[in-house]
Amino acid sequence: MSSTLKIVGSEEWCTFDTLKIPAIKARVDSGAKTSSIQANNIKVLEEGNEDWVQFEVNPIQENRSIIIKCKSKIYDRRIIKSSSGISEERFVIKTAVTVGADTFEIEVTLANRDAMEFRMLLGREALMNRFIVNPSETYLQSDFTTEDIQDAYKHLIKKKSGLKIALLASNPNLYSNKRIMEAGIARGHEMVFLNVEQAYMKFDAKEPQIRYRGGNIVDEFDAIIPRIKPSLTFYACALIRQFDAMGAYCLNSSEAITQSRDKLQATQLFAKHDIHIPITGFANSPLDTKDLIQMVNGAPLIIKLLESTQGRGVVLAETSKAAESVINAFKSVKTNILVQEFIKEANGQDIRCFIVNGKVVASMQRQAAKGEFRANIHQGGTASKIKITMEERKLAIKAAKILGLPVAGVDIIRSNKGPLLLEVNSSPGLEGIENATGLDIANIMIESIEKKLKFTHK
Repeated sequence: MSSTLKIVGSEEWCTFDTLKIPAIKARVDSGAKTSSIQANNIKVLEEGNEDWVQFEVNPIQENRSIIIKCKSKIYDRRIIKSSSGISEERFVIKTAVTVGADTFEIEVTLANRDAMEFRMLLGREALMNRFIVNPSETYLQSDFTTEDIQDAYKHLIKKKSGLKIALLASNPNLYSNKRIMEAGIARGHEMVFLNVEQAYMKFDAKEPQIRYRGGNIVDEFDAIIPRIKPSLTFYACALIRQFDAMGAYCLNSSEAITQSRDKLQATQLFAKHDIHIPITGFANSPLDTKDLIQMVNGAPLIIKLLESTQGRGVVLAETSKAAESVINAFKSVKTNILVQEFIKEANGQDIRCFIVNGKVVASMQRQAAKGEFRANIHQGGTASKIKITMEERKLAIKAAKILGLPVAGVDIIRSNKGPLLLEVNSSPGLEGIENATGLDIANIMIESIEKKLKFTHK
């Protein structure tokens, strides 16, 4: 029997004729029992006395503009535990797959694989009595060139002169918002400003909608650029989830924005992933205040509201007595705060790194105004171009990645212990850093969307 087995690599191309998927790249994993395929917008249909499932597949990784609508009879429902330990019920279908010259029937679970490197996983049940795996090789059964893929999916590639991009924000007159709108238009895209407070949603399995200004249905967008002020985080993130469910690419996801806005959760994530931060404390009872102050090396120290931004809600307590008074005052009105050590040697300076898709595209040094400890531009700070160290670059990139933010402003402070992370902003301003560096960051953001959606200018 073993002499008839064919050899597959750790990666192979698969074809599903019945699902009309001409080519999808699969990770071959004999450690997984069942095969799985990426599926979005899963809906159950009843046809006769049978349950069917309708779903959409984006067969090419990081290209959500190519969508294949599929339908199949439900073979089973199973509880599957993901690699992260989360259990969920998934639909199972039975369908024919072609690997190289062989076509055979397999069971496939429908799963959200957007965060995975491959749109498909080929498990051991599919390999059994057919293939053995050579993990050091790839594409031993068949290979597809870039031209092959383009030809296979040319009927699904939309011909456009530009993308339709929405800027989801509150104030169209802010410098950052105007620059993003201008950059998108300059690159030939249709740019639409959507006011968060004037949009609302219809939840419906068959026809989800977002409406605007008294009933106008928001048309389909290719991409959404969220720039959300803190007071609207909850509602705006609900809108972002709705846009995502309707197939739009969101430059920052609702989950990433929510994590970045919760300073306590973000601080815990950074500490968990070995990101160096100033010593930080958090407590509930006023009885713990004295120990909390000593825990962060005493006064002077920084007191931060959990939802502060642009330097607002941040207080410097210069003595232990002042620190006790401020901390207990906040606790008396049940306001959550963080207490953080004061980095005296920074001399009122910090560094803002602007991240786009895992790269530091610009960096500036901010200097606090005389008599002020906060270096934020909105608090009167001044900005200048700076060359950051490799250690600072790695720190900024890692911090944005931990929160899952493709676009972020990462604030770092230089200390005697090396660079320390202050915070990560999911809606970083452009004015200070564009003026300080002379770089067109708005254009870089639009280019990142084009790259993500595989859009090329004619």
